[in-house]
Amino acid sequence: MITTRGLVKTYGQVTAVDGVDLDVREGDRYGLLGPNGSGKTTLVRMLLGLVFATRGEIEVLGFKVPRRVREALPRIGAMVEGPGLYAHLNGRANLTLMDAAGPGGSRSDRKRRVGEALERVGLAGIDRRPVKAYSLGMRQRLGLAAALLRQPRLLVLDEPTNGLDPRGIREIRDLLAELNAEGTTVFLSSHLLGEIDALCSRVGVMDRGRLVLQDELSALRAPTGRVLVGTPEPDRVVALLNGRVEKRDGSRLTVRHADPGDLNTELVQAGIRVTSIGAERRTLEQVVLEATTTSSDRVS
Repeated sequence: MITTRGLVKTYGQVTAVDGVDLDVREGDRYGLLGPNGSGKTTLVRMLLGLVFATRGEIEVLGFKVPRRVREALPRIGAMVEGPGLYAHLNGRANLTLMDAAGPGGSRSDRKRRVGEALERVGLAGIDRRPVKAYSLGMRQRLGLAAALLRQPRLLVLDEPTNGLDPRGIREIRDLLAELNAEGTTVFLSSHLLGEIDALCSRVGVMDRGRLVLQDELSALRAPTGRVLVGTPEPDRVVALLNGRVEKRDGSRLTVRHADPGDLNTELVQAGIRVTSIGAERRTLEQVVLEATTTSSDRVS
C-alpha cells in the first residue's frame, strides 16, 4: 500500500527525513510513532504529494508519487495537521463542498455520503453553528468525516485524536478498527504511545528523521525470558530459586525463567502459594525508549 525507498527531505542544512524505507502492507493498522520534531508529519506530507522529496522513491497504492499522485488520491482519505475547514460554514456545508470536489454523483448521493460520514464519527446531530464555534474535538471528528466521504482504500491520519476526551478517543479507535475490518488500510501517525498500542498491528518508530524500527507489534512485545510472580511468600521463592530472582518489589518478583507454567508447577510442588504468574513482555514504551536517542523537547 505504501512503500518508500531511501526517502530524504532537506530544508537548507536541516534534514527532516533521512533515508526512510517505509513498508505499509494491505490490511495493516500501521502506527508511526516518534517525538515531536522527529519527521513524522513531513513524511506523511510527502506520501500525499503535499511536499516533494529531496531524493528517494515513493509508491502509494501502486502509483508513483508525486508523478501519479492524482490517480492515487481519490482512493485515499487523509487528515494531516488538523482538518482544513471553512470556519464560517457549518459542518454539513463543509462536507458537501468537499464531496463536490470529488467524483460525480447525484445530489441525493452526495447528501447520503455526507450523512453517513457524519453518522460514523458521531456528528449525526450536527447543527447550523459555524465551524469556528466548534470545540477542537468536534473539528477533529469533522476532519475524519471528510476523510471517510468516499470509502477510501487507504486512510492516512496525522494525530487524529488531538483534542478529544478519553471517551472520544475510544470511539475513534473503535471506528478505525471497524474500518480496518471492512478492508481499509489505516496509517496513523502519532506521538501517543497508548493510541498506537491499543489500535495498531504494525509499528514504525521515527527518531531525528530516521525510521529506527519497523516490525509487527506482537514481535516487538515478545516475551523477555522472564516471569512475573505474585506471592505472599516472596522469601521462600527467593530461597527456592537460588539466584533466579532478578528483581523483587514487595510480593511481586521477576524471575529468570522461560515457561510460566513450569515455574508455577515448581512453586506449587514446593508448597508456595502463587497469586499471579505470567510471562514478562516489553511495553511499547520500553521498545520506543530503547530505539530512540531523542530525549524530549527539553532545552538544557
